Amino acid sequence: MQFKGTESYIASNELQVAVNAAIHLQKPLLIKGEPGTGKTLLAHEVARSLGKRLITWHIKSTTKAQQGLYEYDAVSRLRDSQLGSDKVHDIANYIIKGKLWEAFDAEQSVVLLIDEIDKADIEFPNDLLLELDRMEFFCYELNRTIVAKHRPIIIITSNNEKELPDAFLRRCLFHFIRFPEEEQMRQIVDVHHPGLKQELLGRALAHFYRLRKVNGIKKKPSTSELVDWISLLLRDDLLQEEGDDSPSKLPPHLGSLIKNEQDLMLLERFLK
Repeated sequence: MQFKGTESYIASNELQVAVNAAIHLQKPLLIKGEPGTGKTLLAHEVARSLGKRLITWHIKSTTKAQQGLYEYDAVSRLRDSQLGSDKVHDIANYIIKGKLWEAFDAEQSVVLLIDEIDKADIEFPNDLLLELDRMEFFCYELNRTIVAKHRPIIIITSNNEKELPDAFLRRCLFHFIRFPEEEQMRQIVDVHHPGLKQELLGRALAHFYRLRKVNGIKKKPSTSELVDWISLLLRDDLLQEEGDDSPSKLPPHLGSLIKNEQDLMLLERFLK
């Protein structure tokens, strides 16, 4: 299996090497990068490219590692026992499989996305060390070990909100998605806006990269925001206007690129 990007996802050579190395070594791939650079989308495109099912585990601040394995619904079992249901005699009826168990139980290898792992408690990654390393865990309620039928391709994303434990990092391959240079960005935009004239695209990119280079800006506009911004410009036919790439002028539809008032005021002072 070789990942080479897809028609809708332009992957750099370095990213392709990282994905294929993780597949070959059967290790989780930890992906970091600026928000909006396609970290989460990567797992979707890897699954599509390789013809595999995608299982997504979105991590929140309240997520516990145990939830990825399974949960025992004792409340439902108590209720059913009070109602005299025959289901209570089989505890398996009250085991709720988590995303990791679902991936382990799949009849064919799947792509498992653990999305934004850094949102959870600092101990969350450590609580998954054994499961990700050995591809198995023990279910105490059923008194049996759950072993992966096929080792999933695991992609883990992080926005670097907190440091991850060294023991966890040792078990992963790592890749940082660098922000695209202009040439690669032209290819990315062409996927979403095919046929856009290069002159007009160059004008939009000049605005975009100029905003990103402003010193002191807190939230730099991302790739996904650029795509949305160009959609608005095309809708209103604003890319056709001459002179809108002036270095002293704020671009139209700035709200699709700049997302907080501090950056907006900074740009107004800097560009006006």
